[in-house]
Amino acid sequence: MSKIERFEGLIAWQKARVLTSAIYQTARKEAFAKDFGLSGQIQRAAVSIMSNIAEGFERDSPKEFHHFLMIARASCAEVRSQLYVAYDIGYLEEGEFDQLMSQTLEVARIISGLRTYIASRRKPKV
Repeated sequence: MSKIERFEGLIAWQKARVLTSAIYQTARKEAFAKDFGLSGQIQRAAVSIMSNIAEGFERDSPKEFHHFLMIARASCAEVRSQLYVAYDIGYLEEGEFDQLMSQTLEVARIISGLRTYIASRRKPKV
């Protein structure tokens, strides 16, 4: 496996970027866009996912990277929660909700896998 030199090479960041774009496109539609509170919050939460992955990677410390990945994963949960609100009040159709939820869960799974890998690299060899 080759060493990743930049955060842009991380699959977790790449998938989070795609998710963020999808969230922005969705939050700009019709009534959703007029709900400044929810649309702004879900956009910030999505940006937080990719930003925390990038920031943690650039810290050059496995301990800090692991910490920032925990924050990124929590931001995934925040996006999921806000998707439920958007769906429940009629801003999202079922198919759109399912697609965004699937993307968010995929990003969370990838982050979890990366966290597990980073944690295994932090433990001292016995």
